[in-house]
Amino acid sequence: MKQLTIGDVTITSIIERDGPWRKPEDMFVGYDPEVGKRHLASMDSEVFDWTSGRMVITYQTFLVRTPKHTILVDTCTGEDKGYPPPFDFPKKPWLDGFAAAGLRFEDIDYVFCTHLHIDHTGWNTMLRDGRWVPTFPRAKYIFHKGEYAAWEESNRRGENRPGGGGNVWGYNCEPIVKAGQALLVDDNYQLDDTFSLTPTPGHSPCHCCVNIRSRGQHAVVIGDLMHHALQCREPGWSTIFDWDAKEAERSRRKFLNDTAGTNTFVLPIHFPTPTTGLIEADGDRFRYKFVR
Repeated sequence: MKQLTIGDVTITSIIERDGPWRKPEDMFVGYDPEVGKRHLASMDSEVFDWTSGRMVITYQTFLVRTPKHTILVDTCTGEDKGYPPPFDFPKKPWLDGFAAAGLRFEDIDYVFCTHLHIDHTGWNTMLRDGRWVPTFPRAKYIFHKGEYAAWEESNRRGENRPGGGGNVWGYNCEPIVKAGQALLVDDNYQLDDTFSLTPTPGHSPCHCCVNIRSRGQHAVVIGDLMHHALQCREPGWSTIFDWDAKEAERSRRKFLNDTAGTNTFVLPIHFPTPTTGLIEADGDRFRYKFVR
């Protein structure tokens, strides 16, 4: 992803991993191979690897610099968590990208998490002397309070829901609250005139998009509202990782309808470089147009 500038704000990417990842038939509930093949043939070459039959999926953090703050949105999978394949990503690429941006951990003012899944909270914490502690010592971490409560209860019950089961909440989220660095917020939270949230539940209980505005321009980090450009063509194709597939579809359709033709820059966590795009209406479907 090349740097995106809107008004006084710059947005860049710190990549943890990219490349071919999953086959669409293994990812989307109700996937139709013939329909999918037709859509993929009309899409940008970056989004699909025809040799392996796999979608190209990127795991990345968005670094946002404003005149006032240095902010991270979503923090990938992290280090030393002991996750099994395929989530045992090497930590060096993300750390190298962080350093290449000229950052130290103490430079981060805020961390926004669109939701509390394994690959959006991982660098929230690091292992120090046998304890999980906040990676960014000065930062406030912004979690939706309903999202946090849902995963806390799921963890208490010993559930193993996709994306957030096992050690995810205990390793990546609970230590932030215990350290006093969490801001547990509701749907209408606004940091300042630049940052606000839009609720887009379904993929997780209280998934949110992060709006970034400056000088009349608007960008929005959509987290996992969409994992792939196929979901613009087929908004009804929800993923196997969704908490509530029907609610995820409703949130996705509303976002696509509201965003199409508005010149809003869209920043999906899992779309490959060039990542940033615009939504265009196409009958009762939509197209994702990369900004190059």
